[in-house]
Amino acid sequence: QVQLVESGGGLVQPGGSLRLSCAASGRIFSINAMGWYRQAPGKQRELVAVITTRGNINYADSVKGRFIISRDNARNTVDLQMNSLKREDTAVYYCNADVRPTYWGRSGDYWGQGTQVTVSS
Repeated sequence: QVQLVESGGGLVQPGGSLRLSCAASGRIFSINAMGWYRQAPGKQRELVAVITTRGNINYADSVKGRFIISRDNARNTVDLQMNSLKREDTAVYYCNADVRPTYWGRSGDYWGQGTQVTVSS
């Protein structure tokens, strides 16, 4: 089994910053992409940012220039530094990883439990 554990959510004022962290553990041979998604009330889950093992990164247009994704391949962690936060960034943020559990195994998608980020004055 693979577990993804997130931390770092909370309440922040508009213009403030937060850093989310996610650690993958369990049966892991390799991890391809790791990323962050979010889901606001009444909306579909959407991609925020994703980073591959080689460091290729994609951001949602809405967060470009404000959010920075990074990962530590040795520790199987991925972080999301969120700056200049806006009210519309309020959502539950989910960590995601494309994990290959064994050498012979097939990769699968794994999700964290989610962490709430609320941007409000």
